[in-house]
Amino acid sequence: MANYEVDPGILKKHLPCHTELDDFNGKHYVSLVGFLFTNTKVRGISFPFHKTFEEVNLRFYVRYRQNNIWKRGVVFIKEIVPRSMITLVANKLYNENYATHPMRHIWAFANDEIKIEYYWQVGKQWNYIKATANKVPVDLLPDSKEEFITGHFWGYTFIDKDCSGEYEVVHPRWRTHTIRTYDVLCNTKQLYGEDFVATLDQQPKSVFLAEGSAIKVMKGAKLLRAI
Repeated sequence: MANYEVDPGILKKHLPCHTELDDFNGKHYVSLVGFLFTNTKVRGISFPFHKTFEEVNLRFYVRYRQNNIWKRGVVFIKEIVPRSMITLVANKLYNENYATHPMRHIWAFANDEIKIEYYWQVGKQWNYIKATANKVPVDLLPDSKEEFITGHFWGYTFIDKDCSGEYEVVHPRWRTHTIRTYDVLCNTKQLYGEDFVATLDQQPKSVFLAEGSAIKVMKGAKLLRAI
């Protein structure tokens, strides 16, 4: 997870109704996130050649107040996967913005080190996010940036100006692996548009590797604006 400070004005046109931007110590962030799905099932059914695949996404952080309780969630600018069927199903079921690109990954484990690399092809160029990290994970510190970034358990989507999609993502609290080195190459303008070029051209404010876990993405619902 490479986390970049962003001008909140850039995010407002992507903000689903009912939600508001969430901040950490007064700062707003977008995150470029790479991870690997394994043993994937859709509504309890697994599909051949679609059980294990990479994903890279660009996301930002929001919150939604329901019954005087804040739900903290994420909004995806774009989610990149390697198979068109995944794109079709995800966009249909969850109103997300998936796109299909050739992808690959490297996971390598040494005695005390992990190397994790994700690649996605844009035109003829391979983009990547990669890091080496300590093999032994550590617990999240309370009120840390890592806790903020990983502690958003809802997804929100922009359907139209009067309607948003909402779904819950269930997983345990993740530990993180301390980063030793990292590198990021991203064709921002072609993937995400001119608005995000300055943001992703800067050095990330933080980079960390989360251990991951089994997750469950719950059935989505719609939030309608009162008329």
